[in-house]
Amino acid sequence: MWIDRLTAHFRRSLWINPLKPDYWGYTQSVGMIRQLMGNRMYPLTLGGLEEAARELAR
Repeated sequence: MWIDRLTAHFRRSLWINPLKPDYWGYTQSVGMIRQLMGNRMYPLTLGGLEEAARELAR
């Protein structure tokens, strides 16, 4: 699967999701991506981007 190759090559990867986090549990495809990304999913908000940047900087 393409996302497995992506995360294997880029060890520090995450997913920026434009949907509000309140809706993440209601969409099967979002759940699948979240699982494949190892729960490294952040909302497309200023706070989410800040958290994502901190995660990548570790």
